[in-house]
Amino acid sequence: MTKTNQESKILTGKDYWLKKLKNAFRVITSDKIGLIGFFLLLIIIVISLLAPYVFPLDTRSDPTKIFQPPSEDHLLGTDHMGRDIWAQIANGGRNLLLLAVITAVISILIGIVLGTISPLIGGKFDEVLLFLADVWLTIPRFPLLVVLSGFFRLSSLVLALILAILSWAGLYRNIRSEVLSLKERDYLEAAEMLDLSMFHLIFKEITPNMMSFISLNFTLMMRHAIYAQVGLFFLGLLPMEVNWGVMLNIAWAQGAIYHPDATMFILAPAMAISLLILSLVWINRALENLFNPALRTDKSD
Repeated sequence: MTKTNQESKILTGKDYWLKKLKNAFRVITSDKIGLIGFFLLLIIIVISLLAPYVFPLDTRSDPTKIFQPPSEDHLLGTDHMGRDIWAQIANGGRNLLLLAVITAVISILIGIVLGTISPLIGGKFDEVLLFLADVWLTIPRFPLLVVLSGFFRLSSLVLALILAILSWAGLYRNIRSEVLSLKERDYLEAAEMLDLSMFHLIFKEITPNMMSFISLNFTLMMRHAIYAQVGLFFLGLLPMEVNWGVMLNIAWAQGAIYHPDATMFILAPAMAISLLILSLVWINRALENLFNPALRTDKSD
């Protein structure tokens, strides 16, 4: 039984979790920057989900509206085909976010399974896996992604899987270190003495006590996935779709940087990507304050 479960029995389950939620809400709201990050990400998610219905994409080009500056009809102006840029921005973050979440989930699962099994089994298995992780960390990830994208037509799910596999080594080492520190705890030794299954040890005993670490790494993996996607889309190595990275690629190829009225065509997707990454950075800061009391300015519980 985990320490979390033991404490919850003292307060009774409902009261304990209510107290934890209130405390988490207080800590997050006390960090104004972190709170802004949560709201910013929420706004991006809501716009991305509602965009197909509220801001439908232009399906036809209009030569009379090519590279128009921002106006009442076109909030961010128009692109090289006379299509509304704001509609593309509103619809362009959906696939980026979805793939980033899928990548982060797969990465975390791989890291949890390998990072917990390795120290629990120990011996040669642990040594070999640690050696493989060290070798894997030397592989230049983005150049490898460029090569794979150049030779194979990668779908979104395949790309998410590849990104997760390329990211497992660093996460594995971090989780392994956390598990080694948890391994000496009484509750985990008791669970091993009871000969509980490996599944129980990983997901019932160890994982709940690493939720802070897992949450922080989740946002980190999302950021890495977004950077990788945008880079590959900008290079034109992934299927062309409504996407901020694709917008950057097209804007650059069409010479938007040299056209005074087309400034927003290249600045808008760059700003959207920056705001998304910034929201994740600020959320990561709020999570650090939540899970690490030493970082708080207000340390009252």
